[in-house]
Amino acid sequence: MKVTILGTGTSQGVPVVGCDCEVCQSPNPKDQRLRPAALIENRDQRIIIDIGPDFRQQMLRADIPSISAIVLTHEHNDHMIGLDDVRPYNFKQGGTMPLYARASVARDIHDRFGYVFAKNPYPGAPRITLHHISNEPFFIDDLKIIPIESIHGRLPIFGYRIGDFTYMTDAKYFERSELEKINGSKVLILSALHHREHHAHLNLSEALELIKEIDVEQVYLTHCSHLMGLHDQVNLTLPSNVKLAYDGLELIL
Repeated sequence: MKVTILGTGTSQGVPVVGCDCEVCQSPNPKDQRLRPAALIENRDQRIIIDIGPDFRQQMLRADIPSISAIVLTHEHNDHMIGLDDVRPYNFKQGGTMPLYARASVARDIHDRFGYVFAKNPYPGAPRITLHHISNEPFFIDDLKIIPIESIHGRLPIFGYRIGDFTYMTDAKYFERSELEKINGSKVLILSALHHREHHAHLNLSEALELIKEIDVEQVYLTHCSHLMGLHDQVNLTLPSNVKLAYDGLELIL
């Protein structure tokens, strides 16, 4: 299985519009972060986790010719507002796009993208088939996906474990039973916003404390703000099994 991290930034992305800080002005590509998303490639399957406002750019940059399905973590804009851009895949693949999300996220999609689900949608509208998921394992073809629930502010959201890979973004709090689902992963992608306290996101120190509680081989931190600091400098301060993720990071599991 191959995993490509498509975006590692916050809802604003990095650089932030109008900001002249050293991170936003950095020439290092690893300091330039699109909104968070990941691509899972398993034999002939290509599954996207989250489809934010940079989805089109991410697909062009990674040269993705087809998509088997989309899985959403939650309903915030930076994770689902790029839904309209599935249309080229509809046209090319000649069918609807399977989209997996919990019922509350599916309702939000209906509200925001009502034109997609109209009785007589206009020609060229995205074609989506919604699959409701709960906090139980599900399959996309023969690929088993295990939801892992965390709390993002007051919002319950899902991360996912797929084989030895676990992806958790926008997390703040976990029940112990959910954390245990991560144990044994070879790679964990975990959000860490920046250094300050935040009501809805783990900061760096909280993420590092959480990592001590779970059994994983390697952790890459995502959903990083420009306030996190320069990629190369922050990496020097991290434990040997923890690194900042970056856009385009490829992992083979």
